[in-house]
Amino acid sequence: MRAVICDRLGDPSVLKIQEVPIPEIGPSDVLIKVGAASVNFPDVLMLTADYQHKPELPFIPGMEGAGTITALGADVKNWRAGDRVIFGVRPGAFAEYVKLPSSGNLMRLPEGWSDAEGSAFRVGATTAYHSLVHRAALKPREVLLVHGASGGVGMAAVQLGKHLGAQVIATGSDDARLAVVREQGADLVVNLRTADFVSIVKGLTDGRGANVVYDPVGGEVLEKSMRAAAYGARLLVVGFTSGGPTRIMSNHVLIKGLSILGVRAGETARRAGTDFARDYAVELPRLAALGVMRPHISHRFPMDRVADAFRVLIERKVIGKAVILMSS
Repeated sequence: MRAVICDRLGDPSVLKIQEVPIPEIGPSDVLIKVGAASVNFPDVLMLTADYQHKPELPFIPGMEGAGTITALGADVKNWRAGDRVIFGVRPGAFAEYVKLPSSGNLMRLPEGWSDAEGSAFRVGATTAYHSLVHRAALKPREVLLVHGASGGVGMAAVQLGKHLGAQVIATGSDDARLAVVREQGADLVVNLRTADFVSIVKGLTDGRGANVVYDPVGGEVLEKSMRAAAYGARLLVVGFTSGGPTRIMSNHVLIKGLSILGVRAGETARRAGTDFARDYAVELPRLAALGVMRPHISHRFPMDRVADAFRVLIERKVIGKAVILMSS
């Protein structure tokens, strides 16, 4: 089979396509013919060993995908050959075939969804669900401020926040991309380059501020968000796409009674045990079947152009998700 290989650290130009053996499955495994896999910001960071999970070289990148089960082990009872599925790996998705435990990160592809849509669902949806439900306990009619809203994890938070009954204010840096975010359910969109989101949030809430801040951007955006936060607000630290960690102003934390909440959806499930994992296994498929957090895909690439898929993400050209089509 063909697979994307990273055998040295660097920019996306280090990626290459190689022939590798199709994985051999064990008694409890399934073999998936991958239709599509999506690119996430952690995939970019893994190329330079800047992500918390550092796979040994060489490795096959990719954290999520979708495809069809083609073979299964003798002990597998809950899946059948021909089932269309969404899967998560850590990493390994950018290949024509993937082997996974049948009890692993698998869910059925919702009726009417393409492999490309399925491949772009899991990371964003899991991050948004863990953030807004597990960590922040977002309530109906609360004000949710979502930064980086035109990216995959940001757009999923906008969609889920609206489903949970919140008033959603979404920020970004490009009007055309923000127009798509508005179509996905945001009540108000704010271009960070041309407007002050702090004054807008304060004005919209009669000076109270946002109850929950969802921030995959970091840097100055999170620092300013403390001024836009309501008393007792929950600030979700999702990532640092701006380039690095943030200086947390402890005086704002004290005076406003803020809660600063780190978000690591996968790691929390691994450490906390069955409760979180059960939510992902039950609630995410239920929400997907309802059409909640259905991905918006702006870019599709064949495997041969995997480096281009990484570059459009790095250059902030993606609206929602970019996916790689494995069989094109």
